Amino acid sequence: MCATSAAAFVRKAAGWSIGLSVLMIAAGILAIASPLLAGIGIDLVVAWLLVFSGCVHLVFAWYTNMRSVESAGGLLWELLLGILYILIGAYLLMHPLASLASLTIALALYLSFEAILDFILSFMLRPLPGTGWLILDGAVTLILSVMIWGSWPSSARWIIGVLVGVSMLFSGASRLMLSLAARRITSKLA
Repeated sequence: MCATSAAAFVRKAAGWSIGLSVLMIAAGILAIASPLLAGIGIDLVVAWLLVFSGCVHLVFAWYTNMRSVESAGGLLWELLLGILYILIGAYLLMHPLASLASLTIALALYLSFEAILDFILSFMLRPLPGTGWLILDGAVTLILSVMIWGSWPSSARWIIGVLVGVSMLFSGASRLMLSLAARRITSKLA
């Protein structure tokens, strides 16, 4: 009785997962088809997360000030961080295209540092098998970074949306394949 209820639960969860996978694939295709709109959407999400984080810092500063008068330096630091997060979030909300260019530069910097760290790690682990994959990962990441730097600022209008769209598309596809495999396995058990 327990095995059949577990199989039914997995089958039902796989069904929901298949639905989510299809939505992820559709969202990925839409983001690739309209990268500027997707990039602005991502920018707005980041902006609201910064505003929310700034408000949390301000609440935390107020709460810690009420509990302890001794930590004036901590209070000042929390207040400054909260105000900074809110101001940056507000700027992103008011200037979505300019902030999309900033996010593109941040992405290029991130990819550059990731490539450097991949190369360093691959040389540190050189005698171990599989380190060639780290070198390949570093090389691909470095090429992406150079491509973004080389085409900036024009890449700002499309790169964030396309990369997120591709990621959503492949994540949805891999989730779909795993969900279908889980459904097949539970069908054989039933």
